[in-house]
Amino acid sequence: MFAPSQADVRRFFCAVYDKAQQAAPMEAIEVLAHEWIQRHPEYHAELADVDAALRRMHEASEVRDNPFLHLSMHLSISEQCSIDQPPGIRQAVELLAARLDSVHEAHHQVMECLGRMLWESQRSGRPPDGQAYIEAVRARATQR
Repeated sequence: MFAPSQADVRRFFCAVYDKAQQAAPMEAIEVLAHEWIQRHPEYHAELADVDAALRRMHEASEVRDNPFLHLSMHLSISEQCSIDQPPGIRQAVELLAARLDSVHEAHHQVMECLGRMLWESQRSGRPPDGQAYIEAVRARATQR
């Protein structure tokens, strides 16, 4: 299992941004990361300066204010959907994306559900509840 440090994550996204600027070849995960980076131009300045990104590592912020956490969550959700893990997440995200007419906006709502699941897991000391996570995404997909 790969468990990158906060610094590793920041270096990864900054390197992907740099590769894109240089039109350098990328691995598959880098291509996916770059697709999400392109959808967030408000993060480009921070991604362009790896040294500054590393200096700001320990600043507390919300998901949308932290480009590295935000982009990491996009990647996590993309990976979850690609392998349908937890089982049913792909369909739940697809239903939400169809309701919102936007995969991007669906991801932002799924981030809230994912964050809550992780918070509840940490708070209770129990493993993450994948079924509750999927149910939360489905609930958003069926809201009127």
